[in-house]
Amino acid sequence: MNLVADVDVRLDEFHEDVHLEVEEGEVVAVLGPNGAGKTTLLRALAGVRPLTAGRIVLGGRVLDDPGRGVLVPPEERSCGLVFQEHLLFPHLDALANVAFGPRRQGVSRAEAAAVARGWLDRLGVADVAHQRPRHMSGGESQRVALARALAVGPRLLLLDEPMAALDVTQRPVVRQLLRDHVGGSGVSCVLVTHDPLDATALADTLVLIDGGRVVQRGTPAEVARRPASQWVARMMGVNLLSGEVRGQRLDLGAALTLPVPGAPDGEARGVLALRDVGVQPGGRDTRSDAGLDARSAVGWTTRILTLQPTGDRIVLGLEYPVGLQADVPAERAGGHPWVEGMSVRAWIDPGDVELFGPSPT
Repeated sequence: MNLVADVDVRLDEFHEDVHLEVEEGEVVAVLGPNGAGKTTLLRALAGVRPLTAGRIVLGGRVLDDPGRGVLVPPEERSCGLVFQEHLLFPHLDALANVAFGPRRQGVSRAEAAAVARGWLDRLGVADVAHQRPRHMSGGESQRVALARALAVGPRLLLLDEPMAALDVTQRPVVRQLLRDHVGGSGVSCVLVTHDPLDATALADTLVLIDGGRVVQRGTPAEVARRPASQWVARMMGVNLLSGEVRGQRLDLGAALTLPVPGAPDGEARGVLALRDVGVQPGGRDTRSDAGLDARSAVGWTTRILTLQPTGDRIVLGLEYPVGLQADVPAERAGGHPWVEGMSVRAWIDPGDVELFGPSPT
């Protein structure tokens, strides 16, 4: 029952041209910045946005092929769709919202209600069964929308930012439920998100799109090891270093070089974890304080350009090399905060850099 889609949608200046293949029991996550075309892709798969070219095939059945004049309406596609806006029926309570799909499939009222109660219970919102959407929190509404999509037993599950309204305690539970259901039922799932954590926790395959086109695809591990661009690296939470190897040293410019024993001369890229960049206030030559080997670490002076708090840690955006980030404790020694514009000493242990070629596949 796999999904094969060559989606070609043109809307004024917007052009989306994406090829997807999703096997039974597989989750494919589509990531990209706002305006990249993620939601348009999902709406095309659901039948809400007809194609201008290409085709969509699910389990051997053609759902959309403008060249042959085929367009199966949304209600006949066996899709479960969760919109980012949830779009619950405002005049129905949660139980009736979830039971609506099974009832349309011809299931009896009692059986549809039993199915609905089961999904509401599994998603931890059984207590809002008789509440209407306006009385629910955002997280409750999102879980009811998921229950409604799953209750119809879809062959294709389409999820648009399904974790966006959930708090940090709910997300792992819902991720695991979705992962177990997709794997156990054999449903094909396309997940649209801008959150790499949701994508890597749920997906077997990542498809990264920007400007309506695929810029990279692969397993989460493959994409993280070989990001195609700084934007992809940022999405995956890693640093991408670009430079040229000369005489077994990677030249990053401005007199900053890293030893790379055995590496051939030529253009190269390297991946480095954010937590493998040590940072100390400027003027302090304390590589050991930064958690690095004093014998091998390479240091340089730079400035903090951006600060992004992440709980008890903070991601520092450094001025040089361009795009380099460091994940450090939220407060430096003595409880002093990090400040934008602060001069700092940054450190990298070359052994933490994983090199690959200039044109990743």
